[in-house]
Amino acid sequence: MRQYTGNRVGLAVVGGTLLALGIYAWLRGHDRLFGLPPGAKVLPAQTHRTLAEDPWPLWMLALGLLLLALVSLRWLLLCLGWGRRGAHNGTGTAMLFVGLKGVDGLGRAGVRVGEDGLRIGLTCPAAADVGSVVSKLDQDIVGRIRREVRDDECPAVVRLHVRRLVNTRSR
Repeated sequence: MRQYTGNRVGLAVVGGTLLALGIYAWLRGHDRLFGLPPGAKVLPAQTHRTLAEDPWPLWMLALGLLLLALVSLRWLLLCLGWGRRGAHNGTGTAMLFVGLKGVDGLGRAGVRVGEDGLRIGLTCPAAADVGSVVSKLDQDIVGRIRREVRDDECPAVVRLHVRRLVNTRSR
């Protein structure tokens, strides 16, 4: 599953849950929940008595919700790009695409400039000649990007991802 699809599914689940809880709270606050008198308690009487006698399940629930909040915060920060190193460089990305214009089906490509050098990310299909792509990157393209964006001595890390073929026929 792709990262974007996982994020969308996760956001849909969290959003649906929050929407359902919000509707319940709104109906409860306006005394429009069917079958409940306005002064009714949220928890059943037996559950309320059990929690009043032994409160440790509430502490465990609070700990679980705190952990969920921390995981959600980390997810949000990663989606916003805070875990990435360097800043996106449009000039370097454009030079990368121009240098690899002969590669059919080129996917994502990007150049980031950071304190520790250049980071070049590239995705190509499985049918592409990976050897020629690597030789083009090694001989010509990375050097041009270095000279344009920073200097010749700037270290560069190139990450090449080859997409696998997906069989769309049913088995």
